[in-house]
Amino acid sequence: MNKKDKYEIAIVGATGAVGRRMVSTLEERNFPVACLTALASSRSVGKTLLFRGKTIEVKELKEDSFKKIDIALFSAGGSISKKYAPIAVESGCVVIDNSSAWRMKKEVPLIIPEVNPSALGKKWGIIANPNCSTIQMVVALKPIHDRFRIRRVVVSTYQSVSGSGQKAVEELEQQSKDILEGKPAQSNVYPHQIAFNCIPHIDVFLENGYTKEEMKMVNETQKILGDDTIEVSPTTVRVPVFYSHSEALNVETELPMKADEVKDLLSLSPGISVVDNPEKSEYPQAIKACGKGSVVVGRIRKDLTRNNAINLWVVSDNLLKGAACNAVQIAELLLKRLTPSNL
Repeated sequence: MNKKDKYEIAIVGATGAVGRRMVSTLEERNFPVACLTALASSRSVGKTLLFRGKTIEVKELKEDSFKKIDIALFSAGGSISKKYAPIAVESGCVVIDNSSAWRMKKEVPLIIPEVNPSALGKKWGIIANPNCSTIQMVVALKPIHDRFRIRRVVVSTYQSVSGSGQKAVEELEQQSKDILEGKPAQSNVYPHQIAFNCIPHIDVFLENGYTKEEMKMVNETQKILGDDTIEVSPTTVRVPVFYSHSEALNVETELPMKADEVKDLLSLSPGISVVDNPEKSEYPQAIKACGKGSVVVGRIRKDLTRNNAINLWVVSDNLLKGAACNAVQIAELLLKRLTPSNL
């Protein structure tokens, strides 16, 4: 990819919840876009999106869609990424993929710009965007790991329905209305009613008794932090919240640490906002994290039962920092790395 003033950008899956936020994030962060191409399935052809005051018509994703494209942001699911990402790269395009298709491939960098920018390397083809629940956790863990060396993390997630797509958002809304009107709730997206309920089941169950979502958090955390000795014990839960994921973390370290030290450390760390004033009922909340690209951390306190351990409450907008914003930040990091040698 050549260094220039503006770049040809494509978004694959542009009409989805994350795709739409990729469009708005490019605009909000003033990314140097020469031309934006919106790509989706044939069902979405003809739909329009607004970008910088101009209407963009959605085009059908095809094998020849990536000619002259510099960077393609993919958010259309693993099967689409597996098929079209290599085609895009072959066309000379850099792919930033939001699916799980490429994350654990050894040759594919898995990037959170605030955490492991050096892992990007100098030659780019496909770059993977981590899982939404992994991103917000690892942004909070990175400064702690650098200072105190993390041994073990126990994490329970409270993940919003938007992580399952727009149909899940509509299902929660409809179920809530039906139940409040005394009607039976119909479940199509989830195996059980999600309204007024919690479901400890995200993605498929594996032979070890954990879900695929839970194992993503284990494997991706170790890859991003470059340390496979870090133990991660996850439980992922879908909750009746529309947007933003919340996580309860218990973090055990090799070196001793105090809660105030951790609070000060996180306050100075990139991408993190500390909201931790429980006396005034100030702490991270899902509804307040919506629309923000940062990771919000609070309830920072010493573990009462273990030495060298603390508890944290971590919240972030899963469609922004957990997906669209992180992808655009990776693209920004790419542009910073372009030098005359890339020309």
